[in-house]
Formats: sequence, structure tokens, C-alpha cells
Amino acid sequence: MARLSLSFRNARTRLVLASMVLSTLLTATVLAMVYVTANRTISGETRSVVSAELTGLADEYERRGLIGLMTAIERRLPSASERDAVYLLTDRAGNRLAGNLTGWPEGITAGSGWVELSLRKVDTDQFVPISAASVRLPGGERVLVGRDALARLQFDRVLLRSVALALAAAFALSLLTGWLLTRLVFSRLKDIADTADDIVSGDLSHRMPIRGTGDEFDQVAGTLNNMLDRIEELISNLRTTSNSIAHDLRSPLSRLRQRVEALAEPGKTDQEREIDTARATVEIDHLLRVLSQLTEISRAEAGLGREQFEPVNLQQLVSDVVELYDPVAADQGIRLEVTGTAEPIQGHRPLLSQALSNLLENAMRYAPQGTAITITLTEDGPHTRLSVRDRGPGVPEADLPRLQLPFVTLDPARTERNAGLGLALVAAISRMHGGRFLAHNCKPGLETTIELAGNR
Repeated sequence: MARLSLSFRNARTRLVLASMVLSTLLTATVLAMVYVTANRTISGETRSVVSAELTGLADEYERRGLIGLMTAIERRLPSASERDAVYLLTDRAGNRLAGNLTGWPEGITAGSGWVELSLRKVDTDQFVPISAASVRLPGGERVLVGRDALARLQFDRVLLRSVALALAAAFALSLLTGWLLTRLVFSRLKDIADTADDIVSGDLSHRMPIRGTGDEFDQVAGTLNNMLDRIEELISNLRTTSNSIAHDLRSPLSRLRQRVEALAEPGKTDQEREIDTARATVEIDHLLRVLSQLTEISRAEAGLGREQFEPVNLQQLVSDVVELYDPVAADQGIRLEVTGTAEPIQGHRPLLSQALSNLLENAMRYAPQGTAITITLTEDGPHTRLSVRDRGPGVPEADLPRLQLPFVTLDPARTERNAGLGLALVAAISRMHGGRFLAHNCKPGLETTIELAGNR
């Protein structure tokens, strides 16, 4: 019993049994309907024919009397055996006047409707099943017309045998179909499970197998592979970020410790202590700024803040940010130009403003004096693009994919103004809005783009 119970816990067994039971029930229902419909059709036709003959014989009686009715019945008898027809005409006392039955059946009242009975025919010594109807004539005579039901009973037996064979074939076919179906389904599931086990063991390079059929399993495998690509990217970024944090925060923390230790040195004048305090404050501000940016990146990567999405007019957003940075750009001898239009989108306005600000600050860092920085709004199908282009030296092609990684900067030396997190935050905000961060060289200059899905 324990083994049987264990086998029924197996999903494959349950699926095969469910397929078998459902297919068998469906086939049995269809065959039962065929059987009932066939019987009703045959019975209906038989009753129609018998009723028509009774009507015809009654007309003969009205036109030609009893002799004419006897003649009409005798005229039908030669072909009665071929049609499995039975006729009986008796007088008021029950004596047979014409027909191929030996006598009026006991317990049957003329005109009582359709009856099923067993009678002996004149041309045979055997009782045969008969379906018949009867009428009583105005003179007291009785007429019974019916059909031999033996052929119909034989048809019923043949039909039932055919139904049983069809059910057996359906049972076997459903069992085979269920087995093949589960073999197909569970072989694909096993491939996915085996790959998942390899991934759980720590090897993120594995991907779900795709057979190229384009079916639902391939679609699920493709979705899982996209998810694994994203997970691998996030883990790679996490490792890079962890290593970079350890590297990039070591120096300011070391300097901060030196400033604090310097404050404790004896013989320091108040002015020297103020200088050391100011330097320590600078290091603390830098650390706080880095930690704040890392927190913002983490929140954006996790999708926190989507509940604050609202309709955002990108043209107004660009106008507000440009108005904020225009004086700073003018001091550097740089012009800010805005082109293009775009429909409002659903987004997080403060984060989008932060992303555009980061792109502008990055462009202003490298834009030569006397040149322009162009901010462009465009629509590309379901996406809206917000681009910032400078006329600076650009970026080596090999370094373009690294721009969106945390703590990556192409400056020879980092300062408190640039920890390499600005574009990483821009990329995280783009992904939060269902898009991506793009960068390419324009020769001259670099164009960085925020692509947004927007959900208009």
C-alpha cells in the first residue's frame, strides 16, 4: 500500500491517469449519445411506419369494410417477412381473421398504444419479440400492426459490442497518449531542473536548453535565460561594487583617520586644528556622498519607488534641469541646447531629474570651452530617448560598456567630485523605467542616452 501511495504522489502517474480517465469518459459519453440516438431514431422510424400502416388499414376499412380490410392485410403478407412486419385482424370474439400471428396477445387492450411483447408467428414455431400498436374498429374488430424487434435487438448487441471495443481502444489510446505527453513534458522539465541544479551549485554560466520549436517550453526557457542573464549581471556588478568599495573607501577612511589622529596631537594651535577638522569634514562628506549614491543605485535596481510613478512631462523636466545648470555651463563657456519633443510618460520624476543631472555633469566635465551640449528628446516606437551629447574627446570604444559600472571612471585620478557612480545610477534608473543606458562616440564627443519604456 505504501508503494502504491508513493506512486500516486508522482506527478507523471497522476497526469497519465487523469488523461486516461478524461479521455475514456469523453469517449464513453460520445458513444452513449450515439447509442441512445441510434435507438431513438430506429424506434421513431418504426413507430412512424406502424402508425402510417394502421391509418392506411383504417381507411381501407372505412372504404371497403371488413372484407376490404382482410384483403389489404393478405396483400401485405407476402412481403411481411422481408420487412419484419406483423399483422393481425380478429373479430369481436378474438378469432383470427387475417394476419401472420396465431392470436391476439393476452393482456393487451386494443388502442392502448405502443407495446413491447413476445408472440408466436404463424410461419414459425418460435416466440419473437415484437413492437406493435393496435386499434379497435367501429364494428368491434381489432387490428394489430408491428415489427419484429429481433433484428433491432441484434443491432443493439452489435452496437454495444462496438461501443465496448471503441471504449477499450480509447482506453489504450489515452494511456499511450498520456504516456507520450508526460514523456515530452517531463523530459523538458528534467532539462530545466538539471540546469537549475547546476546553477544552484554556483555555476551561473549555464542556461536553460532551447530546442528551437518555439513552443511554450522554449518561451519559458527564454524568459528564464533572460532572468539568469540579469542575475549574472547583477552578481557581477555586486562583486565589482564590493571590490571597488573596499578599494575606493580605503583611501578616504585612511585619510580621515589621519585627520582625527592629527587633532589629538599635542601642541596644535587652534588654527591648525580648524584646518584638520575641515579636512576631516571633507572626507566625511565624500564618504556620505558615496554611500548615498550606492543606496540610490540599490533602491533603483530593486525597483523601489515604482509606486511613486506618475505622469511626467519630459519637456518640462528637461527645461527645469537645463535652467538649473545653465549658469554653471555659462561660467565654463558652454552652451546648453535642447531639441526634440516627447509625449508624457509614467515615471519617477525626481529620479529622472537626477539621471539627467548626472548626464549633464558628466558632459560638462569633458566639454571644451566654447562648445555646446545638446539635450535631445526623441520617440522610437514604445520607447522615449533622452540623450545628452558633448563635443569632447569621447571615450575609447573598448571602455564604452564599462561606463555604467559602479566606481568606473576614465579620469587618471579620482577626486571627491567623481567616485564613478553617476552613470551607474543613470543605468539603474533606466532599468527601473523598463529601458537601458546607451553610450556611443559621435566624433567629436560622446552621446549618452536614457532609453525609457514609459508605459504611456
